[in-house]
Amino acid sequence: MTRIAARIVDVVVLAPAPEGVFPARWRVLTLRRAAGTRCTGAWEIVHGRIEAGERPAAAACREVFEETGFAVDRLYNLAVNPFYIPVTDTVQLALVFAAIVHADVSDDTVALSEEHDLAGWRTADEALQELAWPREHEAVRHAMWLLRSGDAGAVEDVLRAPVSGPP
Repeated sequence: MTRIAARIVDVVVLAPAPEGVFPARWRVLTLRRAAGTRCTGAWEIVHGRIEAGERPAAAACREVFEETGFAVDRLYNLAVNPFYIPVTDTVQLALVFAAIVHADVSDDTVALSEEHDLAGWRTADEALQELAWPREHEAVRHAMWLLRSGDAGAVEDVLRAPVSGPP
């Protein structure tokens, strides 16, 4: 029988775009999978597993730190995306977040883990052209809509998630 498990977080990492330099409010971080990892060469957003006893928001902050070296300043709940893994006959539920970091939006400021070999700060449109996973396209669109004014506006009190510091 197919199982359902909520064990994954997907995180759209955003940094404020420098004023007057970029037309958009936000830059989106994209990461390229390194050789020897699953999906070698695919561009993606931050994602990973929720560890035993860990809350999803804490997992999102930890994964951002592990994969980029950035501490999360603000975190927002965006969605829950289901996807099927045939090998394990499991429907996974990815809890999707947008994480705002205060970072220099140059590619060399990202402290990559061994999972990735390249990083790039992109506009939302550029990220959509680059990202391999359809559910990540949805996540970027949701993040841009939600944070179009800089925060979540009238739904800030419901969608803003607690931030935990670096491990």
